[in-house]
Amino acid sequence: MDINKIKNNVVKSVATSEEEVSSIHPRLEANNIRFVGLGVEELGVQDFVKGGFFSGELYIDTKKQCYKDLGFRRLNIFSGIGALFSKSTRDGLAKAKEQNIDGNMKGDGFQNGGALIVKAGGSEVIYSYKQEDPSVYVKPNDILKALGLEEIKEEPQAEEASGGG
Repeated sequence: MDINKIKNNVVKSVATSEEEVSSIHPRLEANNIRFVGLGVEELGVQDFVKGGFFSGELYIDTKKQCYKDLGFRRLNIFSGIGALFSKSTRDGLAKAKEQNIDGNMKGDGFQNGGALIVKAGGSEVIYSYKQEDPSVYVKPNDILKALGLEEIKEEPQAEEASGGG
């Protein structure tokens, strides 16, 4: 991945205050690591900020040029409809509902994102994650591992009861 492709792209800064990935922000800050998010549009960004869904620096790439240059997947109408009905999307929606996170059908729901960890100076990519499905995100422990930081101990999940049909 050539990080130099995006160095001259124009992005707009947004003042902020993704919940799950933001949970590692204090650890990154303690290790002098910048935590930066790049969104695709201004629509809904104020609600996103007010909701505290991301705790790092936030920028908007209104032309989506960084996403193109980094090869992040953009769904089309067919793959988007398929993604809407996938099990992972249903699971993601259920998790959001549990956390009282609501949504709407406004804005660009076709652009997938990802995560990059770039070495200080911006010339070397240490870790790259490209989102293939809109409901699947980079895991905080994957980020910590790539940075050589101790991973978060995950709580065991309760087993789901299986009923007869």
